[in-house]
Formats: sequence, C-alpha cells, structure tokens
Amino acid sequence: MHGSGIIKIFLFISAISLLFDWYVFSGLKTLTTGWVSQRKRNVVVWGYLFMAVGITILLIIGLGSFSTANGMRPYHEWVLSLFLTFLITKLIFIVVLFLGDIGRFFIGLFNLVRGKNKKQVFPGRRKFVSQVAVLVAAVPFTSFFYAMLKGKYDYRVHKTTLYFDDLPEAFNGFTITQLSDIHSGSFDSTEGMQKGIDLAKAQKSDLFVFTGDLVNNAAFEIEPYLERFASIKAPYGQFSILGNHDYGDYIHWNSQQEKEANLDTLKQHHKTLGYHLLLDENVTIEKGGQKISLIGVQNWGRGFIQAGDLNKALMGVPNDAFKILLSHDPTHWEDHVRYNPANIHLTLSGHTHGAQFGVETAGFRWSPVKYKYLDWAGLANYKDRYLYVNRGFGFLAFSGRLGIWPEITVIELRKKTAGTTT
Repeated sequence: MHGSGIIKIFLFISAISLLFDWYVFSGLKTLTTGWVSQRKRNVVVWGYLFMAVGITILLIIGLGSFSTANGMRPYHEWVLSLFLTFLITKLIFIVVLFLGDIGRFFIGLFNLVRGKNKKQVFPGRRKFVSQVAVLVAAVPFTSFFYAMLKGKYDYRVHKTTLYFDDLPEAFNGFTITQLSDIHSGSFDSTEGMQKGIDLAKAQKSDLFVFTGDLVNNAAFEIEPYLERFASIKAPYGQFSILGNHDYGDYIHWNSQQEKEANLDTLKQHHKTLGYHLLLDENVTIEKGGQKISLIGVQNWGRGFIQAGDLNKALMGVPNDAFKILLSHDPTHWEDHVRYNPANIHLTLSGHTHGAQFGVETAGFRWSPVKYKYLDWAGLANYKDRYLYVNRGFGFLAFSGRLGIWPEITVIELRKKTAGTTT
C-alpha cells in the first residue's frame, strides 16, 4: 500500500480515536467524582484529554511527510506508537465501561416496565466500573510502553539443528548465522542495536547471511551503521539479498531515475558492508573438498513486489547439489520453492517480523500476523524441505516489540545417521 492509501486509513482511524476520547473523558469524570482536590480531578481528566488529542493531532500533522523521500523516521514511528498505545488502551477502557453502561440501560428498562416512580429511572454510572476499566486498561498501556522502551532491543538467539541425508560430510556441524529485516531507518538507540550486533558476532558461525530489508525506504538510512554491521564476519563469507522495502516502493521519488539511483547506492552499501549481494544468482561454498550451493533471489512475495527469478538463480546448480536458498518473503517458499523439482533443502526468510507482537511459550504461539501468513516465525517443514522465518532484527512503524523479540538465528547443519530423528 502506498502513502496516500495509508494516510486515508489513519485519518479515518484518527476520527474514530477522537470519538473514543469523548467516551473515555466521561468515564474519567466518573472515576474522579468525590475527589476532594479539584486540582487533581482536572489533572487526570483534562490531562488525559490534552495528551490523547495532542498525540492524534501530531499524528495527523506528520501524515503528510510519511511518503516523502525521507519516509517514516523515528519521530514518526514514536508518534504512531504512542497513538496506537493510547488507541488500544482506551479501546479496552471503553469495552469495560460500555459493559457497565449496558447494564445500566437494562436496569433502566426494567424500571420503566415495572412502572417504578423514580426521578432517575436509569441509574447513574457506578464509580467502581470506571475503576475496573482503569485497572484493565493499565495492562496494555504498561506493556506497550515496555515494548517501546525495552522490548525492541531485547535480542534473542534462536538455535535450530537440522538433519539431512545428503548433506556433504565436510559440512556436518556447519553453522549459519542469519539476520533479517534490519530496517536501519527506525533505530533510535545506537547502543541498543549494538547489543544485537555483538550477539550476532558472538555466535562465531561459519557463514553469515542477511535476508533483506536493510532499510525502510532509502539507502542513506544504513549509512550511520555501515561500520558496525560490517564488523560481522564469517570464515566462509557474508551473503545478502534484497527485501521489499529495499526497492524504495513506499515513498515518493521525484523521478524514476532518482529511485533507481537509490537502489544502486543501496547495492553499493552491501559491498561496503562486506556482503555479497545475490541478485537471482548462486555461489558455491566449498569445505574439505566438498560443496554446497547458496542461492539468492530478489524479493518475491504474495501481494508484494515479485522481482525474484528462481529459475535464473538456479542456473548452473547441479541437480544433486545441497541447496540453501535466501528468499526474503516466506510466501515464495509456500507458492514456489517447496514444490520445486530442484529440491531446495533449506530456505531462509524474514519479512513478517512476527508482527512484533504476540505470545510464544512452550505450548502456545500466537500473533496477529498468523491471519496473513501461514509461516510467520521459526521452522516449517514440507517433506524434508525446510523453511526458517527469522523474526527480524529491527522494527518498523510500531517502535517496539512485545512477546516477539528481535532475533539472531543460528542454524546448524547435521548429517543424518542411522537412528537420527529430526
């Protein structure tokens, strides 16, 4: 979706949000009824209204620059994140308050039917309901602030061991560190993101791969961090691909030539980083006289740019080669790769970010992104053809992460032997 469509959506949401503010305002007035200090009442009631409406106004003012050549910057993301935090918090508050008001409505109807002679047939709102609403709404409010202040730099290492019958013996125990979706234009703490780089370096893997979305929109976004990410090295090389955001499709350019120049600059930045950018091509990784094929395609995604050409990328790869594919969007694996007669053993993707929000426990996984993507985080398997979806290193739009933490992936390849189970 391009800038104009996003602006229209958020203008509509902003109008709804302002209606919510009126209802929350009435609930806070009930909450503060009976407070001795009129000043404290005003601070709570009018203070809330000032903050909530003020954030909505800041969002509307900032909408016009979302689609410019600079794109969404950390300032925009913080305003959007605060707006979403308030929106979800007041929605929860409203649900509780509304349930109480529904109860008052039915009590009033009952009084009318029974013909009770009361000055106030419909009872007033109980202060207790407003208190419960505040307590319940405090949960998402504090959670989202944690996500913005701490969660987005709370890097986690996910280690996975995969077993294959036809893995060349020399690659038994071979390790791959994967980063994806750096989205360098969103960083608002160099110290915070450096923790992730240090954690990736500490894995000391044999191979390093990056699976797309180096920037949000423009090549200059990665420039302050080139030296930092270039410090990630691996004995068998560093390889990368492009993601949908790398093409600059989501902002306005003055000309097609300017857009193309941006992409050319971004490709040059991959070289500066020490990454071999694979554009529908393959390379051979050799160890101990044996080989595996590493294949990289441009972005191909269901509903997104479909520039990748898998057939071109596979040219020259022996049919019996052990193959690892870098493809940004997991829908490429779902639609084309897992059924491909070339028998690609492992595909490494990203793109989804796991929605940057969800729940992952030992026995339960949920994120709203599951309603859009079948494979949205971690490992998938189709007849021993594997897909691993990295949850993303950075963040976009919402300046935070909650439950779905930023990820450094480490894959270990193992030769399957008799009695081995995957």
